[in-house]
Amino acid sequence: MPISFETGGLQQLDQNTWGDPKTRDIITLTYIDAVPDLPAPLEDEDTLRRRLTELQAEFGCLLEAHSITVNGQPALLRLEKFPLPDRESGLGFTAGIVVPKATCSAILKIMCPENGRPGAREAAIVPKVGFPNMFPPHPYAPDVRGKLPYNAADDMRWDSMFPGHALTRARAWIVHASRTAKIDPRYAALPAFTGPSAVGASVGTAEASSSSSSSASSSTSATMTTNASSESAATEAMPIASAPASPETMPIPKA
Repeated sequence: MPISFETGGLQQLDQNTWGDPKTRDIITLTYIDAVPDLPAPLEDEDTLRRRLTELQAEFGCLLEAHSITVNGQPALLRLEKFPLPDRESGLGFTAGIVVPKATCSAILKIMCPENGRPGAREAAIVPKVGFPNMFPPHPYAPDVRGKLPYNAADDMRWDSMFPGHALTRARAWIVHASRTAKIDPRYAALPAFTGPSAVGASVGTAEASSSSSSSASSSTSATMTTNASSESAATEAMPIASAPASPETMPIPKA
């Protein structure tokens, strides 16, 4: 795999999947041998954020998207929430790093299911900001209304109040991973991703670019969104052996 990361305290479930025995969070590594379907270059953060917000609205809500550098390589960090499948209530939170290249991409992702009483974080924030301020316009696309609303309780300033919450776990882990993950030098040497139009031209035809754009549900976007359902199921279906509480099995604190 093009990306390696710290696996201390995690149980390996298969070649590219790890589980946290304490929280039942699932970490996956994915390599996609196809032109990335990112809707804009990483440098065009405003366009990238808006289009990702629009795309994710179908499944849940995009919370954050940032152009970052991982081990010297341009990357996208994104954080999303979605309804947990087959449950009457409760949310899942997915945080991932996409390292795109001209004709492929590598993704490191964590999926954290909400444990305990659903909505406890939101309920605790209402008195602090007032109910009329709980659902502000989305900061990346104020006119977008998705399957789940953008919520004031999702702001990272509240993470310290809820250290065990799924959103806090997802955000803390991916921040740490973005600072410590390593990229294989052979992958780092591949031609860079410069945007959907430029990529389409580089592979030879306008149809390739169009196909790349229309396959949003089957490559990077699908891996970061719709696959969240299967990963949520994995927290139930994949056997994660119980482990005694120890510093190694606790969620990684925010770096």
